[in-house]
Amino acid sequence: MATHDPELRKELDATLQTRKELGAEYEAELLESFLEKLDRSVEQRVRRQLAEQQVQVARGARPQRPAGDARGVWERFGFAAFSLVLAVPLSAIAAAHAGEVGLLMCWAGIVGVNAVQSGAHRLLRPGTSHDAAHRPRDTAG
Repeated sequence: MATHDPELRKELDATLQTRKELGAEYEAELLESFLEKLDRSVEQRVRRQLAEQQVQVARGARPQRPAGDARGVWERFGFAAFSLVLAVPLSAIAAAHAGEVGLLMCWAGIVGVNAVQSGAHRLLRPGTSHDAAHRPRDTAG
């Protein structure tokens, strides 16, 4: 764990010391008590993080992803791969019913959908000039 809670550390030390003094017959009760305190601590952290995210969303900012999160890359890759898989039967249907014009229209739609999806990702990415242009200005200063 990257961040250590000094209060939890004190509680754990106290629980271990109490266990040494009282013996093994109270171990279950001591562990149950410590785990309850641990649960409360985790709940407080989760609530705090959710409140911070809600404040960010209320201010118009998107919640930040962790620095090493490559989920966006895989989402775009998955979308592109899925659209290419669908392109095969769509191309066959379009070519069978409308010939070359239908095939061109089909592929124009596929390219268009992928372009819009890719462009939407760039426009909504935090830190771009689009975000700064639509951020409310502070007029109180």
